[in-house]
Amino acid sequence: VDESTLPDNVVATHRSLFDGTLQGIDVTGSPAFGFQGHPEASPGPHDMAPLFERFIRNMDGWKKSGVRAMLSK
Repeated sequence: VDESTLPDNVVATHRSLFDGTLQGIDVTGSPAFGFQGHPEASPGPHDMAPLFERFIRNMDGWKKSGVRAMLSK
């Protein structure tokens, strides 16, 4: 993905250390985010923990507030 083609509300968050390709995005003003890569190949055993923690927080929020409330954020 060419970062210059991303909409204004999509921010690049992760890049491959091998070839610089885009691996992660964040959608500002939304709980949406994405990561495509190999977390087991990261430099340390806990480097991807924040992604999993964010996902779990999002799921907890959806469970407590309902999907419509989370999507309207």
